[in-house]
Amino acid sequence: MKQEIVGQIESQGDIAIVTFNRTSISNIEDISATADHIARFIDDSHPKVMIFDFKGVKFFSSRVLGLLLETRAAVASYDGRVLLSAINPQLHRVFKITNLDQVFEFFSDIESALNSARGD
Repeated sequence: MKQEIVGQIESQGDIAIVTFNRTSISNIEDISATADHIARFIDDSHPKVMIFDFKGVKFFSSRVLGLLLETRAAVASYDGRVLLSAINPQLHRVFKITNLDQVFEFFSDIESALNSARGD
């Protein structure tokens, strides 16, 4: 079975936005392919801020939490940040239960995350 990237990366200077193209992110192979894609992007570009836009995402497997933590560790190695936008309330509960709400910065929408990333 062919692996598919489930998130598109857009660069805006030293800010990168990962936008997911599915409402459900659960295929482990696709998540792994996406994680590899993001890791290569970070190695090549060293973005100061990575924003993950979850608009429209209604479900994700726990492997997505791993992807986020791996990304955070990679960008933290050069003082980068990971921001999360548009997480629906049910998914946000997963972050609270796992105490990851203390690890990541959350924003209601992509515009708010971009404003924070730019220092506005």
